Amino acid sequence: MAENQLNPKYKEAVAKVVNQSPYFSLLSMEIKDLKWGVSLLEVQLEEKHLQPFGNVHGGVMASVVDAATFWATFPQVENGMGLTTVEIKVNYLAPVQKGKLIAGGRCIKMGKTLALGEAFVRDEGERLIAHGTSTMMVLPGLTVQGYEELPPVRL
Repeated sequence: MAENQLNPKYKEAVAKVVNQSPYFSLLSMEIKDLKWGVSLLEVQLEEKHLQPFGNVHGGVMASVVDAATFWATFPQVENGMGLTTVEIKVNYLAPVQKGKLIAGGRCIKMGKTLALGEAFVRDEGERLIAHGTSTMMVLPGLTVQGYEELPPVRL
């Protein structure tokens, strides 16, 4: 297996616990794929995602950008360490009312204490809806809830 390929058991465990987490469930958000430095998330839009003018709320977009950048970066964090977002920047580029949001995240830079990621959010027709970046801080002792220890990132 190539050095930068993720262990399928790791990918499965992360997707299972994250997709069932309360916030992901609330937003109907799911991790669809993880690769080294890359994530793919989807949100099936519902009425609960809309603001009073009938468009998806900007907070939903910010959450999707945050999650896509985070999960693209997380596999690169050393065992026993976690991540938390310290800054997020989102450009809202087009309104959307229904369908599905598809977010592709990537890790731009993984450092010892800080990481930088970016995400592109598109609709089902591949129209660019939002773009964002996120700065994350590496912290000791943060663990994925529901797992004492995740399977190894790599085989």
